[in-house]
Amino acid sequence: MQSKFHLLVVRLGAMGDILHALPAMTALRQAHPDWQIDWVVEPRWQALLAVPGTTERGPQMPIVDRLHFAPTKDWRKGPLSRKTIGAVSGLRKQLKAAGYEAVIDVQGAMRSSLIARMAGSPRVIGESSPREHAARLLFSEHVATKGAHVIEQGIELASAIAGDSLQWVSPMLPVDLAAEAWCDRLLASSGTRPIALINPGAGWGAKCWPVDRYAEVARGLILRGFRVLVNAGPREEVMADAIVKGTSGNSIPLSTTVEQLIAITRRAALCVAGDTGPLHLACALGRPVIGIFGPTDPSRNGPFGTRFKVLRSPTSKRDHKRRPEPEAGLLTIRPEDVLRATDELLTEENA
Repeated sequence: MQSKFHLLVVRLGAMGDILHALPAMTALRQAHPDWQIDWVVEPRWQALLAVPGTTERGPQMPIVDRLHFAPTKDWRKGPLSRKTIGAVSGLRKQLKAAGYEAVIDVQGAMRSSLIARMAGSPRVIGESSPREHAARLLFSEHVATKGAHVIEQGIELASAIAGDSLQWVSPMLPVDLAAEAWCDRLLASSGTRPIALINPGAGWGAKCWPVDRYAEVARGLILRGFRVLVNAGPREEVMADAIVKGTSGNSIPLSTTVEQLIAITRRAALCVAGDTGPLHLACALGRPVIGIFGPTDPSRNGPFGTRFKVLRSPTSKRDHKRRPEPEAGLLTIRPEDVLRATDELLTEENA
C-alpha cells in the first residue's frame, strides 16, 4: 500500500504555459511536502522543472519527484510509425505502474487529457471550460475556475485536489550550477552596470513588436547605464543581430539553453519583451518587466507576481490566430512609450 499521495501533473509545454502553472504547483508542494508529485512534460522544457540528470528533489529539482517525457510534437510527425507507437506504449506503462491517485491536467488540451487518461487514475481533474472544450469529456472532475489570470485559474485547479485554499507563491525553479557559472563568466566584465534583457521574438508575427523599435529602446537603455543583452530563441537570431547592429555593437546577442536563460534572467535588473516565454520567466523569478502586448490579453496571461508595466493599445482585440504581421494596435506603441514606462517602473522600484 502506498504510504503517500501520488499525484501526476500534465502540462506539456510551452515555456510560458509551464511557468504559469508553477506557482500553483509550488503552493501545492509547500502545502503537501510529503506528496509524490510527478509531471509529464515535453523534453525540451524539462530544465524548467529539473536540471537534466537530477533524480532527487532539492535545489536542482525543487517541486517534482519524477519527470515523464512526452515528445508530442515529434509524435505528430509520424503518429502511426513504429517508433511513436512504441514510445506512447512505453509512457502508458510508466504512468500506470506509478499508481497515481489523482491526475491534474493543467493544459486542458486533447493531447494532454489523453495522456492524463493513460495513467488509469480514478481521478482526472481539469477545468470545466478547458482551452479545448472536448478535453473536458475525459475529466472525471471539473473545476469551475473564476480567476481572470491563468495563474489564478491554475491555483484554483490545484486547490481542488485535496480541498486546499492555496494562495499565490513565488514559483521555485531549478538551480543549475554549470549555467550559473557560465553566467558569472559572461557578466564578469559588466562591473556595476545593471543588466537589461530584451527578447524581441514572441512566438508568432502578430505578437512581435518591430525590431527597429526594440533597437531604439536598447539605445535608450544603454544611455541610462544598462548593459543590454538581446536574447534570441530558435530562429530568432536575425532579430537579435538587427538590434545589436542598431546599437552599433553596444549590446550583446545571446543564444542560450533554457538553463542558461534562467541563470541570466536571475541577474536581470529589467526585462523588456512581448507575450513570450522569457517575459514570463522574468516574472517567475521576480524581475521587473516591461510587457509589450497586442493581440493577447495581459489580464489573462500577462505579467503576474512581480513589478511590471504593460503597454497595450486600447484598440487591440484578443485574437490568437497566428497571423504573420504585427497586430495594428501593437504598432501604435512607440519606443518612447516603452522608455517612459521603464523610467516610471524603476523610479517606483527605487522610491
